[in-house]
Amino acid sequence: MLLQTLSTDGNMMVDSLAIMEPGKGDIGLLDLMIKGGYMMIPLYALFVLAIFIFVERIITLRKAAKSPKHLMDQIKILVQGGQVEKAKILCAQENTPVANMISKGLERIGSPLKNIEVAIENVGKIEIYKLEKNLNLLATVSGAAPMIGFLGTVAGMIRAFIGVAQEEGMVSPKLLSTGIYEAMITTATGLVVGIIAYLGYNYLVTQVSKLVHNMEYTSIEFMDILQEK
Repeated sequence: MLLQTLSTDGNMMVDSLAIMEPGKGDIGLLDLMIKGGYMMIPLYALFVLAIFIFVERIITLRKAAKSPKHLMDQIKILVQGGQVEKAKILCAQENTPVANMISKGLERIGSPLKNIEVAIENVGKIEIYKLEKNLNLLATVSGAAPMIGFLGTVAGMIRAFIGVAQEEGMVSPKLLSTGIYEAMITTATGLVVGIIAYLGYNYLVTQVSKLVHNMEYTSIEFMDILQEK
């Protein structure tokens, strides 16, 4: 009896050591991504879309922010010297939102200041629309990804419990736990994609706000130049 007890205890210790063995049963990231199910496909698509929009907007905003430090000083000298055409050429070479606004104002020189101001504001609205392009889509991704992840989890849990209901006799804990962790993968993935998209969206909105402020300041400065003329 004693020998049987010792033998049983020894087998239990071996099993416990096998469970605690480092690296045993580890699941790689790729395996987890595959085990998430078909709901992972739209999440992958949203992730790629979010990265594409973020990179494309970063490149666009950096190009839009590039402008000579002394652009307005040069414009002021040319306008006051009556060299409006050279000022237009200078703006055309830059092809930035600020330069496009000033170029429209230069084209309206000779008109009432109110008309020039309105023309500059209209161009500014168009340029702001270009700067904000696809930002709403990125915001949509940040909200939709977690919801899709939750939907995938609910669908996975339903499948897991259906499998348990169809199981005859004792239900294996492994069967239930496997179904649950596979379902939870979509929630984790959805949250990760949503957080990345949300952070990217807020960063881009901040950059756009800085550019808009610079555009407003430049337009006011240009109108002051015209009034001094």
